[in-house]
Amino acid sequence: MKSLGLETCATLGLLGQGHAEALRDAGLDYYNHNIDSAPDKYADIVTTRQFEDRLETLQKVREAGVKVCCGGIVGMGESRVQRAALVATLANMDPYPESVPINHLVQVEGTPLHGLEPLDHFEFVRTIAAARITMPAAMVRLSAGRQQMGEAVQALCFMAGANSIFYGDKLLTTGNPDVQADQALLGKLGMRAA
Repeated sequence: MKSLGLETCATLGLLGQGHAEALRDAGLDYYNHNIDSAPDKYADIVTTRQFEDRLETLQKVREAGVKVCCGGIVGMGESRVQRAALVATLANMDPYPESVPINHLVQVEGTPLHGLEPLDHFEFVRTIAAARITMPAAMVRLSAGRQQMGEAVQALCFMAGANSIFYGDKLLTTGNPDVQADQALLGKLGMRAA
């Protein structure tokens, strides 16, 4: 990957002793481990681990000298205050993550969060803006949920401070705008891939 001029990022879950160092020694640039939600919302969403477990993994990554990719998901029934707490938790990490993916929940039929009232698009844009203001040097990544946003909302997110997208037809388990759609949108906005 490095010979192609690309950086590497892995998502491998919670890390044990020595794992972060092994990843660093293998050449990993970024480790992705999202905190997912505000601390007071976490137990409503995740039952397999504690919020502190995620923070411990992130600390191991930092101590190993690997860059941190860490963000969360909004639109899971949280309040505006909880969205602010998510961003504040990220911004108060020392240092804050170099890469901050902000995901908009994609409701999947048959899952516990399916059928929630969708998050207002302007609330999502506000979350992007809060991330940009509080973490000025971070790559704020417009992540999952873009396929449901449409071009105008994505454009507002860029204007609010998003400076990166996850590119490609699929993002983990849900769809993502196809490459041609992303290229067309970036062209309309006078932006180019770096």
